[in-house]
Formats: sequence, structure tokens, C-alpha cells
Amino acid sequence: MINGLPYRANDPELIKQRTAVRKILGMYNQTGMHEAGYQIELLKQILGKMGDGSWIEPPFYCDYGYNITTGKDFYMNFDCVILDVAPVVIGDNVMCGPKVQLLTATHSLNAQERNFSGTELGKPITIGDRVWIGAGVIVCPGITIGDEAVIGAGSVVTRDIPPGVFAAGNPCKVIKTISG
Repeated sequence: MINGLPYRANDPELIKQRTAVRKILGMYNQTGMHEAGYQIELLKQILGKMGDGSWIEPPFYCDYGYNITTGKDFYMNFDCVILDVAPVVIGDNVMCGPKVQLLTATHSLNAQERNFSGTELGKPITIGDRVWIGAGVIVCPGITIGDEAVIGAGSVVTRDIPPGVFAAGNPCKVIKTISG
């Protein structure tokens, strides 16, 4: 799965792992602002690696959690989804608006394979340092977003985004280079 090879999501071990993290996510998503210490404890149980000063606002949803690595001072706003069937690596000082989706899960384009084999695929997502991802952005499987890029709200990122640019749209495309 994490190597990008076909896998079966209905594998009993994978179901067990998703069920375990969803129990913790359920607790996390029921917490309030007055429980910041408890929230951090739960996030550390969910995520594979969490950088100092990082925070994800509840509600938050993921598949496994252990495939997610965040750098320091990462912030993700309310109601975000990370489908982490493959690694999701997020750099330092990254900000995500509400309803952002980072999706590593995908399926074969071939209808026979997709409908009858029961297999899925995963492609990693990498987000550089000092990136800002606007509200409602969808980042598709296999994407890399370069350092200091800004992704406009509502964009659907279907191809890699270079460093130091503002990109937006559906499909997301580079609009301009950002200076300084």
C-alpha cells in the first residue's frame, strides 16, 4: 500500500488499523478548546510524526494516521481529511484552511481492474515548507507542492506545484510567481 502497489482495502489487518484510529479520532473530534493538552496527546497517538507547535482543529479525519508526518508549526483548520494510504509529508510552517483534503488513495483507470479486482492504489503527497493551502482545496494522489507556494481556495491540485508560486483553479495552475 505505502509502496504504491495494488492492495485490498478490505484486508482484515487494514480494517483493524482503520478501526483503531477511528476510535481515537472519535475522541479527538469530541474535544473542545479547553482540552488542548488532551487534544495534543490524542494527535500524537494518531499521527506518525507531529512537529512541535503543530495543530489540527477538530473535526479531522484520516485513514490510518501513521502515514502522516508534519513539520513544526503546522496548522490545519476545521473539517479536513487526509486519506493516508500512502505517506503524507508536510513541511514546517504550513497552513491549511478549512475543508482541505489531502488524498493519496486512488483506483485503476481500467474499469475491469477497478470494479472486479477489489484493489486500490496509493500515491504519496509531499508539501514543502511555508506553504499556504486555502479553504476547500483538494490535493490529488502523487502531488508535490514546493516550498513557499500558495494554493488558492477551492483549487483542485492535479499536478505538481513548483516552489514560490501562487496557483489556483480546477485544475490548479500557476497564476504567478511570488516575490520575497
